Amino acid sequence: MKESSRMTNSIRYDDSAARLLIDNKWYEALQPDLMAAREEMLKDIELLGTDQIPADKQPLDAGFQNLPQQLLDEYEEKQGESLLGRIEAKAQELREQSDRFVVLGIGGSYMGMRALFEAVCHPLHNELTREQRAGVPRLYFEGNNVDNDSITALRDLLKTSCQDPNDVLQRWSLTVISKSGGTLETAVGFRLFREALEAYYGADSEKSRSLVVPITGLEGKLRNFSNEKGYSSVFPIPDNVGGRFSVFTAVGLFPAAVMGLDLKQLLQGAADMTSRFNSQPMGDNPVLDYTATCHLFEREKNVSIRILSTWGKRLEALGLWYDQLLAESLGKEEKGATPLTVVNTRDLHSRGQQHQEGALDKLITNVIVERADTDSVAVPVVPENENQDQLNKLQGKTIPDILSAAIEGTNQAYADANRPTADLILPCLDEYTVGQTLQMLMLATVLEGRLINTNPYGQPGVEAYKKNMQDVLNR
Repeated sequence: MKESSRMTNSIRYDDSAARLLIDNKWYEALQPDLMAAREEMLKDIELLGTDQIPADKQPLDAGFQNLPQQLLDEYEEKQGESLLGRIEAKAQELREQSDRFVVLGIGGSYMGMRALFEAVCHPLHNELTREQRAGVPRLYFEGNNVDNDSITALRDLLKTSCQDPNDVLQRWSLTVISKSGGTLETAVGFRLFREALEAYYGADSEKSRSLVVPITGLEGKLRNFSNEKGYSSVFPIPDNVGGRFSVFTAVGLFPAAVMGLDLKQLLQGAADMTSRFNSQPMGDNPVLDYTATCHLFEREKNVSIRILSTWGKRLEALGLWYDQLLAESLGKEEKGATPLTVVNTRDLHSRGQQHQEGALDKLITNVIVERADTDSVAVPVVPENENQDQLNKLQGKTIPDILSAAIEGTNQAYADANRPTADLILPCLDEYTVGQTLQMLMLATVLEGRLINTNPYGQPGVEAYKKNMQDVLNR
């Protein structure tokens, strides 16, 4: 992508409406601490791979920060021998060899891919023919819950739809994603779907090995099992990247490649956002600006609920991904804002009343896509005797026009009621802009953690439920 195109497609953060409700002196006073937190993040990178990591920084999963550029550089140097090259080659093989693709993973091992899928792929992808999908398989997520009915439904679908393993339209494949291999939900899902896959292709067949792609740590239960089974491709999860920060590792990149996404543009968007974060001042740095606004409203105004208000259905999964990112990273030591994702205009008819007139504890960040992928649909004009809905007065107006009016009207209503809002603006929905957005939110989360002296990595509270669940099952 040329430099001019990158600038045109750079995401923007506009907090001008929110800043009217907070004293500017607090922004000015915060800047030295914010710059110090950024400098700390840069030094975190230098600590990786050394024995100098202090105890209060354990774990230090900062590898995500420079990973996108590192992967692009490696690809430039090694091409097909690079990790990116090997991922794309194996993804092409699965596209050619199967028409249904199952992703097994939980939390960060699936939510990033779900965000990419819903944002960039066709909204009705699984309903299209293989030709309409350009040979890309249908996609299904499992291993992210212990829902008997959901698991059974997918196994039954695969069994009834796939009866001739020699027909590509009746072949399915899977990837299992777990850093350790010990996460119960994913491990159970893998055993169940591996059983179904081996029954279909034959336990010792070449297809039962080539159509299963584990993505796991360099050591652990799943790595050992994969070596024992002889799977033809196993992709790594780096030790210095935590699960909720792993969307730009093979965790997100491999299934994204199977879905035909442009990995280089995805990574370029993330790398460009990191570059902006590292070098640009406040006012031209979405990471710094977003973090400052969120932090000051929480600290000075007790605004402890952060609403990611997505305008359009395709960004709901990105919001749910961010819910996990913020909650697990900063929800520690009785600190941390509460994230909440809404989809508008849908949720204006459910949560809008509370946001408008409820407790003054919410900062609303609108996520707005400027350009739709498809041609604008206009409101049809009908004969006057069929105009009971009075929509003829909207003659010439399109669905994007109506959405823009809804955004403007809602923001005005919130401003009139002194409700803080900010806008995160994406020029369009493609790999490059989504790459920027995901990296921005990851960087901002870590930056705020450093700012408030909370280690944004690790999730000790999650480990407690896992241990208790195992204790109950092992009684």
